[in-house]
Amino acid sequence: MKENDMARDDFNAELYKALLNQNANKVKELCGDSPDRAMHRLTIHNDTVLHLAIYSKQVDLALSLLEDQLPAELYQKMTQVNGNGNTILHEVATLHDERSISLAEKILERAPDLLSITNNLGESVVFQAATYGKEKIFKFLVDKVSVPDNDEAWLPFIQRKDKTTILHIAILTHHFALVTMSGDFTVYGNIIQDTKDDTGSLTCLAKCGEVLDQKKKSSALELAKILVNEDTSWKLTSSNMDLDRARPHKYKVNVPSTHETGGSSQQQVEEESITPLFIATKSGCTEIVKEILDKYPQAVEHIDCEGHNILHMAIKYRQLEVFNLVSQMEVPMRWLVRKIDKEGNSILHMVGKKREDYLPERIKGPALELQEELLWFERVKSVMRRHMVHHRNNKNVSAESLFASTNEALRIRAVEWLRHTSEGCSVLAVLIATVAFAAAYTIPGGPNQSTGFPVLLSQPLFLVFTGTDVLSLTFALSAVVIFLSILTAPFRLIDFKNSLPNKLMFGFTCLFLSISMMMISFSATIVLMISSKQRWTKIILYSLSFFPVAIFALAYLPLYLSLSQTLEYLVNKLIQGFKYYRLSFLSKETQNTSYPIEHQPQSSSFTRHNPEREESCSLDATQTSHSSV
Repeated sequence: MKENDMARDDFNAELYKALLNQNANKVKELCGDSPDRAMHRLTIHNDTVLHLAIYSKQVDLALSLLEDQLPAELYQKMTQVNGNGNTILHEVATLHDERSISLAEKILERAPDLLSITNNLGESVVFQAATYGKEKIFKFLVDKVSVPDNDEAWLPFIQRKDKTTILHIAILTHHFALVTMSGDFTVYGNIIQDTKDDTGSLTCLAKCGEVLDQKKKSSALELAKILVNEDTSWKLTSSNMDLDRARPHKYKVNVPSTHETGGSSQQQVEEESITPLFIATKSGCTEIVKEILDKYPQAVEHIDCEGHNILHMAIKYRQLEVFNLVSQMEVPMRWLVRKIDKEGNSILHMVGKKREDYLPERIKGPALELQEELLWFERVKSVMRRHMVHHRNNKNVSAESLFASTNEALRIRAVEWLRHTSEGCSVLAVLIATVAFAAAYTIPGGPNQSTGFPVLLSQPLFLVFTGTDVLSLTFALSAVVIFLSILTAPFRLIDFKNSLPNKLMFGFTCLFLSISMMMISFSATIVLMISSKQRWTKIILYSLSFFPVAIFALAYLPLYLSLSQTLEYLVNKLIQGFKYYRLSFLSKETQNTSYPIEHQPQSSSFTRHNPEREESCSLDATQTSHSSV
């Protein structure tokens, strides 16, 4: 018995080596010596020779084994599975070879039952092809499935034991073309409609949308359009009871719970997980959000079990594109900005409630990260009603206080980062200023002993040396002053919005220019001192002189680009301010124009349609109500 086992092991070792070396003739010769021929079990995981030939992508060998080494009496053994439960057709479903379809045809001619056999995970050969994204073999296998066109008959082919469907697996592996390459969706049945829970197809697509490359986004968006048509998860919403009454004091108002006003809908919302609309919002998949809102504009009113609407989610997860998209919907924005969640938080409170795993889009310094948070606060505040800005939540905390406490640690890190950066740059600027100042009194070529004027005064490059040296000194001293102003700043929270980032940007600009001017001055001096007038010498010297400038520019370019956003923001604010004052000036001119009595504007009409007046009246009414209480 032991000798037989040893002989079998030696035989398997020889056959295995032949497969590894792709020695087809040796493999066929050895298979002829086995009673099971091509279905001989070769590995400790019960892989047959055909399993390994197909797995190692030796398609010609597999076709030859089917023809020559698999007689009719062994066809029943073709349904053998390996340790993972995979048949030889499961291995064919992973091939991208053009001949994989002909190989699958020959296998199914001999063993048609392989089409319905599933592995240990419950995956059919159709599911296996979808997992590996093999479009041609997938379509071939789907066409070969001969079952009635109903969901129950198709389910074993398109869903495995853990309820994962081929839609899920196609989305998770980014093989969207498997779904969109054909207009016939009978094969998918009602699994397209499973969009209401955490494992829904549209939910999976929304989660992976932020990591897609540009090439796959078009097919993903096409799939999203199909899934959005079937998604109605936004219908299950929490109560939209108007809880937006401003409460700037510490006394709470008892509000009836949602269960008291009709709890069946709320119970459904709590049982359901987060919807694809909110998943796409959290993930920043703006294309899916836009697709849902284009198809069902009323979905923008969806509220989750915590009382959050789409603005709450977009602000909490810092999704600016989604925020801007919703902000353009003028009518819904009138009540979306007033919504308060179950903890009493307005959308302005959400600026101070960052997710724990939040990271900025690019790695920035703490000061720039804090500036981004402050800009978010101002952005959200600009769309809020005036009387809602000072609203306090259930913990008696205003949005401004919550924002300050949440970002206190970030402010401390920002202060330290700014101080260290400014100190280092100040030292560098002082050194450059010292060198530039000394260079002004050690002119190249020296002075003329009789006249006292520089010997090289008539040379054009001498003017270049003088001008760049003066500019280098000027920019260096300016940088020193700017960085000293940063070091002596009070570092208030509001200073990080514009003042400190602007100073840092201008300081870096002056420092960069001073280094550049100093290197130009240096190269001009060297060229003046060289007696040779060959052109190549000048080119080499100028090139080498800019090497430190290039290193400085590359090292600080990302930071400088981040700081330039501050300048862009200021320019936009200046343009808006100019437009506002221009409109105000024109309106004053219009009012000063003399009208006939019968054409004079009615003051009551103006008051009735003035939104600022409405907000003022609303705030006065609220305060009167609190006083009476």
